[in-house]
Amino acid sequence: MELTHAQAKQISPSIRDEILPLFRLGQRVRINKAIRNDGSNPFRGPSEVLVDVGAEGYVKHIGDFLQVIRIYEVHFIEEGETYGCREAELESAAEFDGYDEVAEELRWIREHRAQRAAMKAEQSQEGES
Repeated sequence: MELTHAQAKQISPSIRDEILPLFRLGQRVRINKAIRNDGSNPFRGPSEVLVDVGAEGYVKHIGDFLQVIRIYEVHFIEEGETYGCREAELESAAEFDGYDEVAEELRWIREHRAQRAAMKAEQSQEGES
């Protein structure tokens, strides 16, 4: 569906967000701006800090607000809470420590497959004896 010129002028995409998400589900991220209570958390006081700068968590869901602002639902492990964060408030935690979850998972899968193949070969040799 093509938009008319008047309709296109009404759309105001967020200039802070990239076209495609910068972070993926399950990625470890670090917050670079303290999250304060805007009144949506009834268990904390107004403007109380909910998550401090530098806290790490994992992207749990990627959604949008008003269809133009990308919101990452991040589960902060140490805080035990999940909060919505803007793309500009997050940075990848993997870039700082060099830990690559995907490479680690692939290494584990290869080792597991090699162990299973060795066990099958051992079982087949025992069966032949």
